[in-house]
Amino acid sequence: FDKSKTLFALDKARNAITKQDQAVVVEGYFDAIALHAAGITNIVASLGTAFSLDQVRQLSRYTESKQIVLNFDADAAGTNAAQRAIGEIANLAYQGLVQLRVLNLPDGKDADEFLKSAPDATEKYRQLLLNAPLWLDWQIDQLLIGKDLQQADQFQQVAQAMVKLLKQLEDINQLTYYINYCAQILSQGQGKLVSLYIENLQTQLQKPLRAAFKKSPPRLKKPKQQGNQESNLPVGKERILLERAEALLLRIYLHCPDYRQTIIDTLDQRDLLFSLSHHRFLWQQIIELQGIGTQFYTTTPEQLISRLQDRSLQFPREMTQVAHLFHLDETCTEDILRAPMVIQAAAASLEIVALEKHRRYCLEQWQTIDISNDWQRKQYYWQECQDANRRLLELEKIRQVGISELLTM
Repeated sequence: FDKSKTLFALDKARNAITKQDQAVVVEGYFDAIALHAAGITNIVASLGTAFSLDQVRQLSRYTESKQIVLNFDADAAGTNAAQRAIGEIANLAYQGLVQLRVLNLPDGKDADEFLKSAPDATEKYRQLLLNAPLWLDWQIDQLLIGKDLQQADQFQQVAQAMVKLLKQLEDINQLTYYINYCAQILSQGQGKLVSLYIENLQTQLQKPLRAAFKKSPPRLKKPKQQGNQESNLPVGKERILLERAEALLLRIYLHCPDYRQTIIDTLDQRDLLFSLSHHRFLWQQIIELQGIGTQFYTTTPEQLISRLQDRSLQFPREMTQVAHLFHLDETCTEDILRAPMVIQAAAASLEIVALEKHRRYCLEQWQTIDISNDWQRKQYYWQECQDANRRLLELEKIRQVGISELLTM
């Protein structure tokens, strides 16, 4: 098996991850086993490899806020592993697509050792999780380890490393916060110097962009759609498309056990989620009911639907919204008969809607950025629009093949 795509104990942890809206990643088997035994069950292990994008996508399916905590060993090897993991998913973190935090346990202990260190260690671990710093705060703290800011050369090293981190931030509010945060560190408690260091950091962040622009300003044309691209959907139609596509996937999952793994794999591989709240609710109920191991293979449609209907008393409004999916009419029966094609077309529809939103966002950013101040970001969003247009054409073909009459708007 491929370690970079596998998370140890995910089958045991996914219900807790969904309920707590947080996933914790440790390095080794024993850490994960010890934490589960202690009753902290939103824990998975990365099997000793760098935390990969594939693993992030798996965890993201179960936490709505995309909050992931890295709890690697606090020794040099563990710190390096955390740095590598951050490097793998840095772009997602910089864009705010993942809420990444880093937890280092006291005295360099791993999780297994920490739980054995005191009678109240389990409760202390929970508290440390609550207070785990954001990944960027942790990285800034790492820059300060072993450095004496009273020494000019070491001060310069830290300041340059801070600027390198800050350059990656795209959100202006986040950037403003961390410029102030770094300036306070560099001022070493001298309040009068904070404004000076804020100005210095801002100057250093702007200079490379101005220099690059003077050297080779690109000429970018407004991103255009390619060909007759029908996937450029109005927002209202996007919801209708989502409603139909998500309902198809859920109905096939409920009524056709042979294709349940296909649906799970398809969502995983394309990093897709159920976007509409009532469909997302039903999917979470299914996960809770079936949860562990290969139970989804053996649960009959009647058993699964009956268990879901039993929750109507607890969630009357939500279950009423999805009750129609528990029944099959003639059209739905036809969908079941050609399930593989329907699954691919429905997944393509979900991806089209997500990509349309991304394309609109990139176009808005492209239009608002002044090329004379930030041509690199302007070029980035222009390229993102072009890539999105090409992918939308591919997805539209997949969506229409074979079952266009079911999903055509």
